[in-house]
Amino acid sequence: MKVFNKVIVVTGAGGGIGSELVRQLLEKGAKVAAIIHKSGLEEIKSLATVYGNDKISTHIANLANRDDVEKLPEEIIAVHGCIDGIINNAGIIQQFHSVNDLDYEQIHRVMDVNFYGTLYMCKSFLPYLLKRPESHITNVSSMGGFLPVPLQSVYAASKAAVKMFTEGLHLELRDTHVGVTIVFPGGVDTNIVKNARIELEGADNHSYKMLSPNEAAAIIIKGMENKKYRVLAGNDAKIMDFLYRLNPKKATDIIAKKIKTHLK
Repeated sequence: MKVFNKVIVVTGAGGGIGSELVRQLLEKGAKVAAIIHKSGLEEIKSLATVYGNDKISTHIANLANRDDVEKLPEEIIAVHGCIDGIINNAGIIQQFHSVNDLDYEQIHRVMDVNFYGTLYMCKSFLPYLLKRPESHITNVSSMGGFLPVPLQSVYAASKAAVKMFTEGLHLELRDTHVGVTIVFPGGVDTNIVKNARIELEGADNHSYKMLSPNEAAAIIIKGMENKKYRVLAGNDAKIMDFLYRLNPKKATDIIAKKIKTHLK
């Protein structure tokens, strides 16, 4: 589905990959409904100044709150007239702790935003997408959705749930005009990573280069436009996907050695 002149909903639009998705969609001639929770309003206002208030709308919602999400479709239609696609980009990671050291509040928060937030969005918007002549759902999982990451077991479980849910949704909708894409980004240089105090060996030299939000957003949009079933964003995601299929134990050993964590 080409995004030109389409109305695309983007969650997590306040920063990182989300704000890049909004900017690049606008550049391609799409209209964007930007969903934010607590931050990013000023950046979206600046984009509205450049591209026009008729091209972008801002909607405040806590994706972990089903009532908030269920109100969004009618709010967006009131502004743009229709909805042609959604990109479920919003997500959070857990603190780098073992399951034994995580409390249930943290566990629920990660699952509520990453999995239930994606579920609420898909279920709330799907009736409207089914009415369009062409529409698309893109759900962003993670390399951690197919490969366990040290001290990120709950995050990985939430993203694995997004993976299986999206693949099941693709199967259910294969005879409709609603396309479905699952995206697995590798390491992306965003605040979500910095805030987790993650350090990658070789990050200060050329042995490891994280994907920029700009690059990640471009890959996600290209996958949507080309109706891709599965998108691996970044060389690390591609390599680890191959290794995990070849030898899951070896792949987990490699990622364990590659990642160091700082627990303060």
